[in-house]
Amino acid sequence: MRVEVVLPKWGMTMQEGTIASWAVSPGSVVHEGDPVAIVETEKVETELPSPASGRIVEIVVAAGDTVEVGTVVAWLETDER
Repeated sequence: MRVEVVLPKWGMTMQEGTIASWAVSPGSVVHEGDPVAIVETEKVETELPSPASGRIVEIVVAAGDTVEVGTVVAWLETDER
């Protein structure tokens, strides 16, 4: 099953975030909660955790790009059906 990795809203006023760097690449195996990227919001860097365990199959947003809250930044594939 494909699972979206989205940019969450961490604060009441947060509207966007910048992918400062990726901690994974396509093909990487991750566990739920593992950091997959570092996101910069209002000059604060926060780890973006994986929403599920699986394999990263696609990175949609490049490092350095700024996107709105709720944007799909990557996809992962799980064993769940």
